Amino acid sequence: MALPGERISLLKVPIDILECNDVEGAVFELLKNGGGENIVLLSLWDLLRARHNIEYRDYIKSAALVIPISKSLVRGARFLTGKIPERYMPFNFIIRLLTILEKRELTVYLLGGSKSSLAKSEKHIRETFPKLRVVGRFPGCFKKHNEDSLLQVIRKSAPSLLLVNEGVPGGERWIARNNSKLNAGLRLWCSDIFDIFAKQKKRPSKMIFDNGLEWIGFCFQKPLRFFRLFRYFYYNILLVLYKLRKNNGVR
Repeated sequence: MALPGERISLLKVPIDILECNDVEGAVFELLKNGGGENIVLLSLWDLLRARHNIEYRDYIKSAALVIPISKSLVRGARFLTGKIPERYMPFNFIIRLLTILEKRELTVYLLGGSKSSLAKSEKHIRETFPKLRVVGRFPGCFKKHNEDSLLQVIRKSAPSLLLVNEGVPGGERWIARNNSKLNAGLRLWCSDIFDIFAKQKKRPSKMIFDNGLEWIGFCFQKPLRFFRLFRYFYYNILLVLYKLRKNNGVR
């Protein structure tokens, strides 16, 4: 299966260079493939986590598309490879994906989040994308003994896209752990998409996102995230070390 764009490696973690005009073609190619395909919205923190967590790294490496959402990743890719990946705001990418699926009157299953945000999200999606069929929804924080029956429901619903929000056990790794038990469709995780659809949380403005400052708002929501600044400095040190090794011919 040949997808548009190019896959590069940033600090041994894959990232796809996918232009806006190529997203639709890539989505349809994945759906034609007939297997279960994961799409990852990769942040800087995800990249650093993938370097130290084998399970998560394998999940990223096996994903059909790895879309960068952090400006630091674009800067790092340009610094190490000279190539500039297209960066996407998660909300905008998901809206684009739902629009593409609606064109062919395909289906989506909503998983995760609270009951209220999930219900409001379904209503919003049905109103905004009338030809996109929502074939099911289930809130997060479900009991372990309910998982097998939930997986069976998702398989029978056979959604073109399984859209997963926070609240499921293990977070994004829930998809990886149940990869073989899900249907042959697309799977995408976004931690706060249902809260945004339900207007319980605001997404960053275009200006803030374009300047790479969206992390500041997240830190004010959860102040402990300010300590991620140390990881940001660590990331920059890694970039310099990899650049020096590359210049010295070391792989």
